[in-house]
Amino acid sequence: MVVQRVALITASSAGLGAQVARVLAPDFRVVVNYASNSSRAEQLVEELSTIPSIHSNPTTPRFHIVQADVSSKSSVETLVKDTIKEMGRLDVVISNAGWTRMTNFLNIDEAVVDDDWDRCFIMNVKTHLWLAYAAKDALAESEGTFITTASVAGVKPSGSSLAYSVTKAAQIHLAKGLAVILAPKIRVNSVSPGMMLTEWGLKFPAAKREKAIENTKLKRLATVEDVADQIRTLALSRSVTGQNLCIDGGSSM
Repeated sequence: MVVQRVALITASSAGLGAQVARVLAPDFRVVVNYASNSSRAEQLVEELSTIPSIHSNPTTPRFHIVQADVSSKSSVETLVKDTIKEMGRLDVVISNAGWTRMTNFLNIDEAVVDDDWDRCFIMNVKTHLWLAYAAKDALAESEGTFITTASVAGVKPSGSSLAYSVTKAAQIHLAKGLAVILAPKIRVNSVSPGMMLTEWGLKFPAAKREKAIENTKLKRLATVEDVADQIRTLALSRSVTGQNLCIDGGSSM
């Protein structure tokens, strides 16, 4: 009998999270999390329903939508409880939420806004810890995996702000620490995309986007499809843990 594995993806109603849902839909029952845009989450699930799947048990749901503000610890805990109650198990968690404010990275005056640091630390570090902790028992039972979406800005000082860069570095190190702590039952990894031309990436000025392309070795930016495919590989692998996978066209080299 085919095991009906379950994947929970935070911030998955659009962008990278939505693409991860698309690539996992053939092999996993999927929980879509959104913060405020319910119609976008519903539209995504309608799309996912057209994708062929190994899921064949009519008594268990293939998809589930959960609204949750992942900047709240109690909301994260409720998200995981709701997922397990509705889906019956949890095999993969893709912790995809994050936050930044666009600044001039080289302007130190823009780098000392306390609110930026506080929000970045909550959304780029603490929410991933809260989610891993809330999901650890279910993931241990399924010998599952926890994957966080970090950034090349956490590998090479760069990006939208100093607060973002520093907290993304902390997120990468958090994943490595969790890989040690939660072994051997749970595998923990992170992915670090370079700039992607998502709704968020398009907020960068055109000159900065062009410079980002020029700074890559491959002279191309990573796409959400590139990154989602690598997340799927990590989700399916049983032999990788504690790794940070840079998907950046070589810009961090």
